[in-house]
Amino acid sequence: MFLRVARHTDDLDKIIDFNILGFELLGDFQNHNNYDGVFIGKSGLEWHFEFTKSDTKANHTFDPDDVIVLYPKSILDYNMLLDKIIHNNISIIPASNPFWNENGKMFLDPDGYRIVLSPLKAIIDEIN
Repeated sequence: MFLRVARHTDDLDKIIDFNILGFELLGDFQNHNNYDGVFIGKSGLEWHFEFTKSDTKANHTFDPDDVIVLYPKSILDYNMLLDKIIHNNISIIPASNPFWNENGKMFLDPDGYRIVLSPLKAIIDEIN
């Protein structure tokens, strides 16, 4: 099974430029039934994000507990991503659910959606 998380946005360029997590532009399309879009993720994985734009304004309705949670594979990856977030002046915000404050860091994407970066499933890196 493959997973695609699709979401409408008003600004594809902002989404593409928000490359904090190191995702790749996997593909795009233009004027497909009046929609333009991009696929963002990591090559070879069985999931990716799709963002679309059309003449219809995006109507984002979400609450503080609507969260995308990403688990880097290693503590080293987690720390590098966290450093990149901080280096790019992206604010870490408190989560509504205290679990995420204890087990990750929450920030917002350009559309205001919440993303949690969590080390919970990370493999501890061996230092040689």
